Amino acid sequence: MSTATRRSKDAVATALIAAVAASILGIVLVILGDIFWKGTKAISWEFLTQPPVQGMTAGGIFPAIFGTVSITLLMVLMALPLGVLAAIYMVEYAGSGSVARLIRAAVNNLAGVPSIVFGLFGLGFFVLFVGRNLDRLTGKDLFFGQPAMLWAAATLAVLVLPVIIVSTAEALTGVPRSYREAAFALGATRWQVVRGVVLPQAWSGILTGAILSVSRGAGETAPILFTGCAYYLPRLPLAYLPVPLLGVRIPMLNPFDQFMELSYHIFVMATQSHDTTLTRPIQYGTTLVLVALTFSLNLAAIVLRARLARREVRE
Repeated sequence: MSTATRRSKDAVATALIAAVAASILGIVLVILGDIFWKGTKAISWEFLTQPPVQGMTAGGIFPAIFGTVSITLLMVLMALPLGVLAAIYMVEYAGSGSVARLIRAAVNNLAGVPSIVFGLFGLGFFVLFVGRNLDRLTGKDLFFGQPAMLWAAATLAVLVLPVIIVSTAEALTGVPRSYREAAFALGATRWQVVRGVVLPQAWSGILTGAILSVSRGAGETAPILFTGCAYYLPRLPLAYLPVPLLGVRIPMLNPFDQFMELSYHIFVMATQSHDTTLTRPIQYGTTLVLVALTFSLNLAAIVLRARLARREVRE
């Protein structure tokens, strides 16, 4: 094959790839533009700060915003330590033996499971098995064994675990082997090497997993459909802790309460309303808020990752 023919084929392939990428980008921009154009008409201070009223055809979506932020942060707090520890074991301890291959196969299979299956798993395991058994042990009547934010967050944590494990494992693998060997030569134990050498170098990659998990979990509807999300709940999932010395009650998140969530609110507005035309502005406004909220959470994680990266460079 001549050089000219090879160059022409490369140019055609490059043009095709660029055309496909431009088409995908154009579709995304059209969708986001439509959401922004129609969603901004519904956005107002009342819409962002008030609960829904009149059968959710008026008022705002503040309980859904609060529930979305709460369950996303709770999901990350539950999934990130488990995912990081699993990745550390895979990379630093399991080696390349049969156990490591079995774990990697399990992670890959878990990543391919549909989200609705996670919802059924969360209902069967967290709500009916763990919750009902806790009720029997504590003598309570359907306190733990009912849908709640804690079980919904745990279900989402299982959903995003493969994302965190894979990204963390890649970050740990990217740390040069010479760093480990130098630490071992100085007499450090394996855990000291992991804690003092490997993890500080891999924090940016670990936070990448957290960012991806936020993007994956914040917009999921099926896993929380059975495990804690409410159709209409115009109050916040809060409990009030009394402080006798001050004579006040401090509000705090109640993980055993049900909650509203933005993606489920969009689903309800689009499918369960008696007049979907009447609720269409609410659908677009809620979608715009969900996209903006997910972007804000991702942006916060990206800024934190960039600061950690700069600190590593200075050190």
